[in-house]
Amino acid sequence: MAEAQRQLASLPFAVLLLAPGQKLAGANPAAEQLLGQSFRRLNGRMLGQILHFEEPRIAERLDEADAQLSARATTVAAPGQPPRKVDLTLAPVIDQPGWQVMTLIDIGGAEALRDAPVAGEGGVLRAPEILAHEIKNPLAGIRGAAQLLGRKLEGKDLALTDLIADEVDRIAKLIDQMQSLSSRTALELAPCNLHEAVRRARAVIEAGGRAPQIIEEFDPSLPMVLGNADALVQVLINLLANAADATVGQADRRIAIRTRFASGLQLHTSADGRALRLPIELRVSDNGPGIAADLREHVFEPFVTSKKSGQGLGLALVRRLLRDMNGRINHDREEAAGLTHFRVHLPVAREGATGLHEVAA
Repeated sequence: MAEAQRQLASLPFAVLLLAPGQKLAGANPAAEQLLGQSFRRLNGRMLGQILHFEEPRIAERLDEADAQLSARATTVAAPGQPPRKVDLTLAPVIDQPGWQVMTLIDIGGAEALRDAPVAGEGGVLRAPEILAHEIKNPLAGIRGAAQLLGRKLEGKDLALTDLIADEVDRIAKLIDQMQSLSSRTALELAPCNLHEAVRRARAVIEAGGRAPQIIEEFDPSLPMVLGNADALVQVLINLLANAADATVGQADRRIAIRTRFASGLQLHTSADGRALRLPIELRVSDNGPGIAADLREHVFEPFVTSKKSGQGLGLALVRRLLRDMNGRINHDREEAAGLTHFRVHLPVAREGATGLHEVAA
């Protein structure tokens, strides 16, 4: 316990322990500094008495004893303290009903340090570097269990164990790549078959048992794109999983995946400033209710989510991976048809392409 307290005290961000009823039961030194008072003076006080949240939805969610919440760049204020922009998380304490842990990361002044158009992305998406060891160990166990099961199965069931093993390998490889991403090392790019990546991602989603009807509208004449095959699969898994979640509760759940050649979209690379064309479009559409209007401009930012149990990192990762493949993503809502579209734009690979700039002009 003493070691845990020392570790908590050394954290550079504020941590609050809330007892049932949102009474403050613990605070580390960073929290005392943010609140401008010692824990001795704050102990037992209600959260609403020591922190004011500018965003009404956050205050509403805080009233839920089992709420799991992430919010980026939200404004909070403590009595006698100036308002601060913070990244906030709230999670229930396992096996302790009514108890919650809140973290508050002061991001004041951080905007000037960001080196990409996607706010906050660099630090948040370096998490896999920290968690890689903890994630890859259980992955190895899952792979081994799948191999053991595969020796006793055949037919369709055997194909599922192969899928598990392949996905474990892909995730482990992606973790390694994201560790490289965190050090700003470029993804290894090569010609990729976009439709193969879609089919792989679709198999993963459908194996999970949560997919609605998925309609494919492919242009079979499309050339290879320049990208990273494993990263592309991860992008598509995230988009399809989000689309599946968005359609829950609809009477006729549907997802459509369309690929086409869409000339005209260009961007200027930061490396040499020359124009790079992105003529390949992949569109993932769903007939869910759509994204809340106040979130639409921020859906690709870390910690922005409309899901009750979501962390708001999936689309931030999607955008990061696509940018490192020289791709782009956007979204729009077609109200008349009741559809939400996410559009991925990618460059065409030159024949024999193996590097970052080997794309068709």
